[in-house]
Amino acid sequence: MTSIKEIALVAGFSQSTVSRLLNHDETLSVSESTRIKILETAKKLHYPLRPQELKKKYKI
Repeated sequence: MTSIKEIALVAGFSQSTVSRLLNHDETLSVSESTRIKILETAKKLHYPLRPQELKKKYKI
């Protein structure tokens, strides 16, 4: 299975940026080209991507 570290090495970005992007961190601010490059690299390496809709949002 592909790891975040491998995706970061191939895409040329830090592990934290890749991790935050793949985990749909709302506070992450990256350009659209960076976002596309990381997601394409993850797909190419067969990383299991999860849809953003699976993330539950709770309101109190």
